[in-house]
Amino acid sequence: MSRYDISGSQGALQTGSEGKVLENRLGITRADDMDEAELVLLQKLYVSVLRDHLPPGRISALHLKRWHRRWLGNVYDWAGQYRTVNMSKDGFPFAPAAQLPRLMQLFDSDYLSRYTPCKGMGVEELVEAIAVIHVEFILMHPFREGNGRISRLLADVMAVQGGREPLDYSSWERNKASYVGAIQKGMDCDYAPMRYWVSQAMEAA
Repeated sequence: MSRYDISGSQGALQTGSEGKVLENRLGITRADDMDEAELVLLQKLYVSVLRDHLPPGRISALHLKRWHRRWLGNVYDWAGQYRTVNMSKDGFPFAPAAQLPRLMQLFDSDYLSRYTPCKGMGVEELVEAIAVIHVEFILMHPFREGNGRISRLLADVMAVQGGREPLDYSSWERNKASYVGAIQKGMDCDYAPMRYWVSQAMEAA
């Protein structure tokens, strides 16, 4: 698991995986097999949420926990729970694990309650809402695994609530360094760079 630097007790790795796969209920030891399993389950979650169970009102932190549990509950014991390990990536630390319950409560009351539901929003308002929510969520990285994918599902739900199509994230993938820079700008509450990338993803959808 070289994507993140981990400290804490929730960092158990699957026996026989050569340190490349998190401990899981399926006994998967190959990273490629885990990627495939997570992708198949994520596709099922997308169909369930976007087609059958789109939140009609405001989105809450409880929605995020439920989505995470529905996605990975058959894979990891801790699915749907906030992480208990500290994590950083490329020297950039995410929110301390001990602070996550408090921070997610604030995220719910100060951000999700303000920016959702997105029904009736104009394009600029919707872009602003998605950009702010995305940045704040990624800076926290509340789950042990799958934060990027849950954050994109959240953005897609907001877009669909606002009468748009799910976003096309290919520009983010092609310009990963600029995307990461936009996230880091959010540390200073500067959301303009992320608004640009959300606009690109919305226009391409």
